[in-house]
Amino acid sequence: MNDKSLRAVEKQPLLISMNKEDGEDCNYNSIWAFDKFETKTRLEAIYEGTASKFTRAESDSSSVTFSNSCSTPNGSSLGSETEEEANDEELAKIPLQAPPRRKSRAASPSMSQKLGNEPIDLPGGAQSTNSTITSVNSISSLLKEKLQLSIPQALRSSKKRQNADYRLRSFVGILFLCVVFLVGFAHIYYTQHVLQRAYFDKFRFNKNERVMHVYSSTGSEIIAARLGEGIPANTGVFPCLPHHQRQDSVCLEWLQQTRLYLAHTKREDMHCYHVTWQSLSPYYNPKDCFDWSMKRGHWYGAGQIQSMPYPLERGRLDLSPFITGDIRKHSFGNVLKRYFLNSKGATILIDPETPLYVSIRANRSNDFCLQAKHDAFAYINHLTPMPQLNYTICATDNMKNLHSSMAEKSLWDGLKPDELHAVHSLLSEPVWQISPTNEAAIYNYTEDVIALGFLRQGHVLLSEEWQPSPGDFVLDEDRFPSMEETINIIHRRGFRIVFSIQPFISTESINFKDAVANRLLISERGSDPRIPALTRYKQSNSAGVLDITNNKTLPWLQAKLESLITKYHVDSFYLDLGTAQDMPHYYKCEQALTNPDHYKTIFTKSILGLIPVIGVSSAISRPRAPVFVSLPPFSSSWKAIKTVIPTVLSYGMIGYPFIMPGAVGGDVALPMSDDNPDNDFEVNLPDKELYVRWLQLSTFLPVIRFTHLPSKYSDDSVLEIAKRLTTLRQKTVTPLLKKYANETLDTGLPIIRPLWMLDPADTACHVVVDEFSVGEELIVAPILYSGSRQREVYLPAGVWRDGIDGSLRKGSRWIHNYRVAEDKVAYFVKMPDNTRF
Repeated sequence: MNDKSLRAVEKQPLLISMNKEDGEDCNYNSIWAFDKFETKTRLEAIYEGTASKFTRAESDSSSVTFSNSCSTPNGSSLGSETEEEANDEELAKIPLQAPPRRKSRAASPSMSQKLGNEPIDLPGGAQSTNSTITSVNSISSLLKEKLQLSIPQALRSSKKRQNADYRLRSFVGILFLCVVFLVGFAHIYYTQHVLQRAYFDKFRFNKNERVMHVYSSTGSEIIAARLGEGIPANTGVFPCLPHHQRQDSVCLEWLQQTRLYLAHTKREDMHCYHVTWQSLSPYYNPKDCFDWSMKRGHWYGAGQIQSMPYPLERGRLDLSPFITGDIRKHSFGNVLKRYFLNSKGATILIDPETPLYVSIRANRSNDFCLQAKHDAFAYINHLTPMPQLNYTICATDNMKNLHSSMAEKSLWDGLKPDELHAVHSLLSEPVWQISPTNEAAIYNYTEDVIALGFLRQGHVLLSEEWQPSPGDFVLDEDRFPSMEETINIIHRRGFRIVFSIQPFISTESINFKDAVANRLLISERGSDPRIPALTRYKQSNSAGVLDITNNKTLPWLQAKLESLITKYHVDSFYLDLGTAQDMPHYYKCEQALTNPDHYKTIFTKSILGLIPVIGVSSAISRPRAPVFVSLPPFSSSWKAIKTVIPTVLSYGMIGYPFIMPGAVGGDVALPMSDDNPDNDFEVNLPDKELYVRWLQLSTFLPVIRFTHLPSKYSDDSVLEIAKRLTTLRQKTVTPLLKKYANETLDTGLPIIRPLWMLDPADTACHVVVDEFSVGEELIVAPILYSGSRQREVYLPAGVWRDGIDGSLRKGSRWIHNYRVAEDKVAYFVKMPDNTRF
């Protein structure tokens, strides 16, 4: 190697690590210094994997030998700066030799021994073996160190990349969820709002989802309902064909399933929406379900329902035909109306011709459902080929005003002076309900009433036992041989005599054969019309029912009743009509009935113009005054007394202001609640405390009815309490009853009212179930629990005078732990608005 080449190599500022195994003095970790530019250039070449290029470049240039010593070759120092600068360009062109495959450490010493320390020129200008090994070891050491420095950095970089990837994936996931939420929200909004077309003012309907919403004038939701429940999925909805359209109505049709008509009317500030479903398939029964959750307000109406919930959404009822029955065995009681009122200001009124089924919160839902369905008993007479569901929703902002506008007005129409007098007499005089076993029992009963000295005579009501058999319409002469004289005595004592009659003709009656011969009875459907349809009624195991739709029946019955009036001077009659469930199952009348309850409506209207009537046992439409509608018989129990107030409130609200409650202490004398097989009504006295609390409650009701006299109790305290309550009724209650009876004849509002009628905006009044008001001037809060001497009392807005101690109490608040002694009843009288508290 010439001097010029050697000097060029010496000037290279390359640092190469040496191995101790090579026997050198240099430290294994020592390095040679590179020129800054050279180091960068060569390391980049190493990391770029261009060793092969280095080899080719080196073969084309002068050979470079690297010494194993720690100093420069020949002991000389590196060249001067001037010389380095002169050769910078040339040196930059000399690359590092690419390292060959690293040999094992065992081979290194032998190779060193063979070749020694002198450089050997190989053919072709190649480097010596020792020089090559030194270069390889140096470069290997450099790579090793660089790897040791770069691997942790790479790991740290990898972790950083992983964290960055995790954050990126989290962000993408959150972004995806947000997109899903926004899409879902947009779909719901579009479905519930965009697709809910405002067909009418304050009314929206989504024809695809069949969801209906009704709003108040302020925009708050009053009604939410799902219409057309049960329509098969994927059934398309289209506008009706032109010949199916109705004027001023929207018509939609679900092909081969059903047709829907929507209409709207408005009067003053009230909007009414008319909904009509027409089934097009024998397999589809129209059904609409309303949301009766608590946020939708409270519901009232219908009549007596199983367990008598108040408000109605607190009850539960499986889908049942909306017909009257015995509340102990059936879903509904003896009085019904297809009318429901919501505390937010909405009513649902169902058409009387709809074959109506009703459910309340069935299957653990909050739904109130209406369904039109034909069946084999309740709705056997099909007024239309397929069932139709027809109802009206009316809405306004005030529930009291809405109810007042829906109430039947002008009950005065056709009222005669003697009929008005009959109304006032029932409000001011008791009704004495007697199950006559013999003539002496009636005589002695009236004598005991007179002996009391503080009770007015009133009406003596004889149950159907006055006949030998139901349907005879003559007195049992074996038990009442001189009844004509007895009744004369009763009249002279100041009593009025009332006979209970019924349309049921027992098969043992003397009139049964005649009724069958003249075809006066309801016949068996699907058989010979001369065969009467039989049923059970009270003590009669087999009885026919007079067909009041037959033109020959009414004259026949009128003749029987007029004979009684003429012979015994009967003052009036009480119509014990039974319920729809008492009708023969396969009934068929001369004229088709809408449903079994339609019978009692026809019967009552037909008989009222012929004979005087003071009461009916069952109804689905309000009878004309002075007829009072009786509450169902109550058993003598604390459980039964709790249902009296909600039943009275419900009956009054659905349009029956003149009601006749059951007997004080319960109707224990009736077979349904009498545990004594001998039916001795004088022996089976109700519990004394129960009797007293029931008497306190009845004191404030429109009619007070007795079966058991207070004098029958050996405890004189019962008689003293009865005296004080009679004085209270005559001085305070009766004037109010008469006053509000006259108002009722004008407005149709009930005499006995729920507290919300006093303050419809007070939500606390909506749920009070054990208080009531007489008109708007007197609130009653009786004790309804055995052994209780205190209770919670709520007073509506205003100032009220305590009826027990005379103190003044401010309204719109609860009175907690209000003390009520056994001989007291809590009541409060409304004071004038300008009363200072």
